[in-house]
Amino acid sequence: METVYDFCVLDKKGNKVNLSQFKGNVLLVVNTATGCGFTPQYEELETMYRRHKDSGFEILDFPCDQFGHQAPGSDEEITKFCQMKFGADFPQFKKSEVNGENALPLFQWLKAQKGFEGFDADNELTPVLENMFDEKCPGWRENSDIKWNFTKFLINRKGEVVARFEPTHDMADVERQVAEQL
Repeated sequence: METVYDFCVLDKKGNKVNLSQFKGNVLLVVNTATGCGFTPQYEELETMYRRHKDSGFEILDFPCDQFGHQAPGSDEEITKFCQMKFGADFPQFKKSEVNGENALPLFQWLKAQKGFEGFDADNELTPVLENMFDEKCPGWRENSDIKWNFTKFLINRKGEVVARFEPTHDMADVERQVAEQL
């Protein structure tokens, strides 16, 4: 059985990173964007990271420009933006695709482990997203593709995916579930 530790990715400078270096940590893998309505989640992610990193928690940030061209900058520009605006200091990787034939194998695996289960009905952006997808992507609810920026996958200390959170998911609940794994 594969675990997250079986994958290699590229860091923001293009260097190969074997995810086995995170073995034994609780991970939150996130596809992000700098110009999205969910971009303020960087602040909540950084707060969560600072609160739990000494307990073996890591956030792995994968900028992605596949959703509304909301991560248009270079890897260096994205890093500077995240550091200056949100103080983000968790590991950030090379801008990557998460869907389609050029999707990172890591994200293909993540989506196979935890499929799409719907947006949070209590989030004010849920109707906006659902209407947009209903018009442009019939059948979108039935596939495991990443639907939008800031989809998160929670990985336990054994390297197994234990939860998937859509961008509309309450961040306090995300942190609660992270803490349960620590």
